[in-house]
Amino acid sequence: MDFSSFITSLATSFVIFIVLMLLFAWLSRRPGNKVVYYPSRIIKGMDAWDGKRTRNPFAWIGEALKANEGDVVAMAGVDTAVYLLFLASALGILVLSGLVLLPLLLPLAATDINVKLAKTEKNSNGTFSELDNLAMGNIRKSSPRLWGFLFATYWVSFVTYYILWKAYRHVSQLRAAALAAPEPKPEQFTVLVRDIPPPPNGQTRKEQVDSYFRSLHPDTFYRSMVITDNKEVNKIWEELENYRKKLARAEAVLEVSKKTSSNPEGTRPTNRTGFLGLIGKKVDTIGDCNNKIKELISKLEAEQKKTVTEKQSTAALVFFNGKLAAISAGQTLHAQMVDTWRVTEAPEPRQLLWLNLPINFYQRQTRRTVIYFIVFLTVVFYMIPIGLISAFTTLANLRKLLPFLKPVVDIAAIKTVLEAFLPQIALIVFLALLPAFLMFLSNKEGIPSQSHVVRATSGKYFYFIIFNVFIGVTIGGTLFSSLKTVQKHPDQLISMLGQNLPPNAIFFLTFVALKFFVGFGLELSRLVPLVIYHIKRKYLCKTEDELRAAWAPGDLGYATRVPNDILILTIVLCYSVIAPLILPFGVAYFGLGWLILRNQALKVYVPSYESYGRMWPHMHSRILAALFLFQLTMIGYLFVKTFYYAPILVFLPILSVVFAYVCSNRFYLSFRATPLEVVSQSAKEIPNMEAIFAAYVPPCLSYDKFNDADQFEDAPSQMPSRTGSFA
Repeated sequence: MDFSSFITSLATSFVIFIVLMLLFAWLSRRPGNKVVYYPSRIIKGMDAWDGKRTRNPFAWIGEALKANEGDVVAMAGVDTAVYLLFLASALGILVLSGLVLLPLLLPLAATDINVKLAKTEKNSNGTFSELDNLAMGNIRKSSPRLWGFLFATYWVSFVTYYILWKAYRHVSQLRAAALAAPEPKPEQFTVLVRDIPPPPNGQTRKEQVDSYFRSLHPDTFYRSMVITDNKEVNKIWEELENYRKKLARAEAVLEVSKKTSSNPEGTRPTNRTGFLGLIGKKVDTIGDCNNKIKELISKLEAEQKKTVTEKQSTAALVFFNGKLAAISAGQTLHAQMVDTWRVTEAPEPRQLLWLNLPINFYQRQTRRTVIYFIVFLTVVFYMIPIGLISAFTTLANLRKLLPFLKPVVDIAAIKTVLEAFLPQIALIVFLALLPAFLMFLSNKEGIPSQSHVVRATSGKYFYFIIFNVFIGVTIGGTLFSSLKTVQKHPDQLISMLGQNLPPNAIFFLTFVALKFFVGFGLELSRLVPLVIYHIKRKYLCKTEDELRAAWAPGDLGYATRVPNDILILTIVLCYSVIAPLILPFGVAYFGLGWLILRNQALKVYVPSYESYGRMWPHMHSRILAALFLFQLTMIGYLFVKTFYYAPILVFLPILSVVFAYVCSNRFYLSFRATPLEVVSQSAKEIPNMEAIFAAYVPPCLSYDKFNDADQFEDAPSQMPSRTGSFA
């Protein structure tokens, strides 16, 4: 990419960002759009604009900056506060690194002549651009200037250690404060039991669980809930809920027709009973829905009783009358054999994955092994199309492989635009296809909670994008463009990879710019959710429930957001010394990201679960993995530069491993399990245990008229009890 294409890419992305920010400032002030731009505040019963009818279009910046961490926790939970701390930590690492690297390394690189010498060589391939004069590629081999780059590697490493240590300690304190809060939480009084052995003769599964835990915890055991196979009952319940929604919609349509037609009784809606409502007998929708609901209610009641008595599985939830008792039980080895009576702390009721709970120990181990193998194959074989994308989408290769495009791509304006955006957009679109597949695989491992699935998916996606984006683009583009040379002189592969690192930095620099300018611009403006909401509101929504579903914001989507952020951090760290010019772009990415996502956390997104910062150890370890990769890259590149003092850097990867080990031993155990001293600080009175129990009753088993005397004898029959008071 030449300098003009780089400037075009940068300027275009910046203009798009400014336009999107101005659109946000205008659209967010319109009353009809406030459910899109302030849904979190509206759901919590707060005024979208704090009572101000006239509003500064850029007031959101001041509000995001003024809000403290307590405000974020109150509005969006601990997980969101931890994610924002991750963005702030990445920003701190890059800012402190840039304060030294930019004034030190840019003059060293700009005043050397290696690029000029390379251009004058007979065999020069002409891949250098003006920007390469500001990168490490412009330093001659064995030059004493390389001491500055070696020192810079140490500086970046120690800055990262310092920031990560402070952040880990802060997150630990934040998690402890949240867990010690006086408000009772259902999961703090509950444990999850899996791999229950077959019951003795004459005992039901529930009697077996009750007797087992009553004998081990005679003073604190409250009761148990055996997990059941809910496939059939859930299918009936979902069908019943669909008919309820259909009935509400039909009644809303009837009310509208009474107001708009000359007939005071209105026009009763009708539908056909056949496939998708397109064929079959035409019936009155309201009457048909009422009849179906009556049939399904009786069918649901019969299936519920059958489920709780005949479809009990090998998993259960056990409730205790105190926090300390439950937390202690969740951390205690209950059985001698590893494949029976496995007891863990229970997840929140809303994030339990009911279908995964009965999967036994050996099935989980087998599934995990098979899925890891599938992920390995995906990572390896996805590198082929990723490498081809990075190679094919360069303008030089397009002209070579598709010669009929030469007349088009040689036009100056088209050439500049293609060089500026084509490879980055192709890569971003290609990567967007993967997350759903990885989420599916993680779910099939037998993981019991949604937050754990998100963490597992995040890990798989992280390793995928590191190998296929960072390594794949770097190696794939080099091999593709120099394939004949590699075939003739395979011993030159390492030197060619090193020679191509600075030019690849330009690709990644524009990739980062595109991600933060366009990506965060779209995030702030929320154009896609806005358009979807208004289309649904005008043409599809007839009831209040449908309208609320149309603007429901969802959560931050950590499964893909966190790995993408760490990819950017990996790219910026790995090229921070090789091409220091990338550092301001990394600072802009994490600075804008922190500001914009802080605004979104306070006003837009609603968490779908709360894990009290359990994602942080995974973020921490992957930042260290990025640092480790940076250190290896610098060792290898200094060897390519024939710098004889490069072995001095060998101590850094060892230090990173030691640092990771120390952090894990110091902090991680309090994330894997809840410390007893933390929960002992909160209120000790026994809460409403019936409400605690009812919070875990699946919706399909808590219908109005159902009240089983054995399994759910003191569970409230109404679903609102799930969100009621536990005190």
